[in-house]
Formats: sequence, C-alpha cells, structure tokens
Amino acid sequence: MKNNSVLALVLLLSGCDLIPFSGGALTGTLTEPPSSWTDAANPEIVELETNPIDPYSVKLWIVGMGPNLYVHAGANRATWVEHIEQNANVRLLIDESLYELSAVRVESEAEFAAFAELWEAKYGNRPRNENVNEAYLFRLLPR
Repeated sequence: MKNNSVLALVLLLSGCDLIPFSGGALTGTLTEPPSSWTDAANPEIVELETNPIDPYSVKLWIVGMGPNLYVHAGANRATWVEHIEQNANVRLLIDESLYELSAVRVESEAEFAAFAELWEAKYGNRPRNENVNEAYLFRLLPR
C-alpha cells in the first residue's frame, strides 16, 4: 500500500509546473526574439532547451528586463547549467513561440542587483544566492 501511495504522489506532482523534470527537444513556432522581453516574459514558467546535440529541456522561471532575458539557477550547478557552459546555444519556449538564443553568464554585480529586484517583484522573494560569483545567472541573447 505504501508503494502505491508514493507512486500516486509522484504521478500527481509530475503534472505540476514546479517540478523540474527534464525532457527532450522543444517544439513550437520559430519566432524572432522581441526587442524588449519585459512583456514577453510575463509567463511565470517557461521551458529552456540546452545541449543541441542531445536536447535536454527543463522548466524554469524567467525575468525580462528590456532587451535582456534572464534564467537563474542560484548556486545549483544543474545539468542545464553544465550544458550551457559547454555550448551557449539554447532554445526557449514561451507559450507556442520558440526562440533560438545564446546564453551568457552575468558577472556584473550591478546587473545581478537589477535582475534581483525584478525577480522579487515577479515571484515575491529574493533569488537564491545573490553572490554573482557563486550564482548561475544567464542573460539570453538573440543568436
């Protein structure tokens, strides 16, 4: 009976957008990136695909700030972070729009601070680990 309860819980949670299960290649309508991500980044959760040779996708929170779009992993060197370190080309799915982008790690304390303010306004809490040297914050740019 205990195993059935655990299985039921896993199945229930797997449909939840906050569970970071990974997937493969994303599909959608290839779209040119907007000149400003401020409004385009309204959805709370999007999907990011890394590792073009063997696509790996995850659900993430995002923040748009004018021409810049950000994804954040805190100090967690997740699989998607490792992929970006090996190949900066990513694809992002927002609703049905698929964007081909390139990821650049943010190293500026001022840029991280501006991102953190928008993160808090959107999600109601500060980002995990605000030390720019330890946290994995990426700015996504058009290729």
